[in-house]
Amino acid sequence: MTNLVSFFAGGKRRPGALRDGRVLDLSAAGLPGGPEGDLLDIVRGGESLRGDIDRAVEAWNAPDHALDDVELAAPIQWPSKIICIGLNYIDHCHESGMPVPTEPVMFSKYSTSVAGPFEDIPWYTECCNDMDYEAELGVVIGAPASRVSEADALSHVYGYTVVNDVSARDLQLKPPGQWDAGKALDKFCPYGPGIVTADEIPDPQVLDIGLAVNGEQRQQSNTSNMVFGVAELIAFLSRTITLLPGDLIATGTPPGVALGMKPPVWLKDGDVCEVTIEKIGSIRNTMRAR
Repeated sequence: MTNLVSFFAGGKRRPGALRDGRVLDLSAAGLPGGPEGDLLDIVRGGESLRGDIDRAVEAWNAPDHALDDVELAAPIQWPSKIICIGLNYIDHCHESGMPVPTEPVMFSKYSTSVAGPFEDIPWYTECCNDMDYEAELGVVIGAPASRVSEADALSHVYGYTVVNDVSARDLQLKPPGQWDAGKALDKFCPYGPGIVTADEIPDPQVLDIGLAVNGEQRQQSNTSNMVFGVAELIAFLSRTITLLPGDLIATGTPPGVALGMKPPVWLKDGDVCEVTIEKIGSIRNTMRAR
């Protein structure tokens, strides 16, 4: 289909389609914007709306904007679930000093963790200071998935996005080891810049993925190096949790995180993290100490 985005225009969030540096206002083209004005209702519409979106993009006769003139927002501001996978690249397990898992390790972020693709990421120094980054492929669910097979799993994917699993390692790793405490802080899940629909990426296990801090490359890998691929993750998660349209799965990070450096080089106020995934795009966020 296309690259779908949420953007702000006239002070309101709207669903859009991105092409050739311009953003088509899908709500002005008759597509649902929903109460939040983002992509959630479009994702929930699934197959019934795909043809409408394709026709709107082909016609391109609704109001549009130059990409440089709008502010991109998180594709879906209030997903019902954000499920994250830990230790899903072997070399990241090694640098973290942890064994390679025999099944996916899962933890959660919350809807309040969501941030836009170019939004500042604050943290409060009275509670945490060891800030880290994690480049991750994000999977947006398009059709409800409960106890689905690995063979059928990818048919439940609406599209793919770029995620930075921002982490406060001091909160995450201090005994007894509270992963959610260090992972789910406000705005610690920037993602975007949009959702590239699944038909554009038939195989999510062949994508280059990387992250740079202030222009210095820290992470560089390929999703083929995942311990558990996207289809296997969806099948595993859906055994016990019903995945709903708009849910976001962050699929784990490759090696090169600050935690793995000797000594660790934690992010500091003003550092800029840029995550890039092949065929999807880049997000860029500035860290802000408070």
